[in-house]
Amino acid sequence: MKKFGLIGFPLSHSFSKKYFTEKFHELGLTDHQYDLYPIEKTEQLMDIINNDPEIIGINVTIPHKIEVMPLLNRLDESAKGVGAVNVIKIDRSETNKPVLIGYNSDVYGFKHSLFPLLKPENKKALILGTGGASKAVEFALKELNIEYHFVSRTGSDQKLAYSDLTKEMMEEYTVIINCSPVGTYPNIDTCPDLPYEYLTPNHLLYDLVYNPETTLFLKKGIEKRATIKNGLEMLHLQAEKAWSIWNE
Repeated sequence: MKKFGLIGFPLSHSFSKKYFTEKFHELGLTDHQYDLYPIEKTEQLMDIINNDPEIIGINVTIPHKIEVMPLLNRLDESAKGVGAVNVIKIDRSETNKPVLIGYNSDVYGFKHSLFPLLKPENKKALILGTGGASKAVEFALKELNIEYHFVSRTGSDQKLAYSDLTKEMMEEYTVIINCSPVGTYPNIDTCPDLPYEYLTPNHLLYDLVYNPETTLFLKKGIEKRATIKNGLEMLHLQAEKAWSIWNE
């Protein structure tokens, strides 16, 4: 049996379990299994791995993406650059002791879902929110040579406040990425506090939220004939990237 799983807390529902269980079924992989491991303390991961030699791949979600890093033997460049891990490959071939390698497939998922939508005028971006997801977005934008600013409710030397966004800035920064949970179901009547009146058809609004499918943030983009995208394809792409990592 080849086992995979997801660590996080809480794990009330999981995209990953449904996705990979369906994938195994479609591929006829009856000897593959995906489980949920709702652990409060990141260190509990080692008990899971050491107690079950059939586990070869782990997905990582909140609150363990950063805390898991000291437990790993190696990090790939994306994980190093982002400073967070959401995929772990467990290599048991070298020694009796498992070797844990950390990756960040969020970078891949975001970058490859954003890139086809970019137009020549999309040279600068606003990243809304400063949580863990925003770090993967930042890393991907660097790879795409897109300048960016972070935006949050309170500004600082390192980030803008929503109240700092002028008409001129909105015209200049035509890619806007919501990395905050604002607008997620059931709070569907909320959206980031942007001056939406300055949106144009040149803007690209990307929301990492995918439930609901069209958030209020994206609806306001549609009203201004902007290009919009939710986070569902990113989720699918990062899951496929994890699958390829586990099977390298």
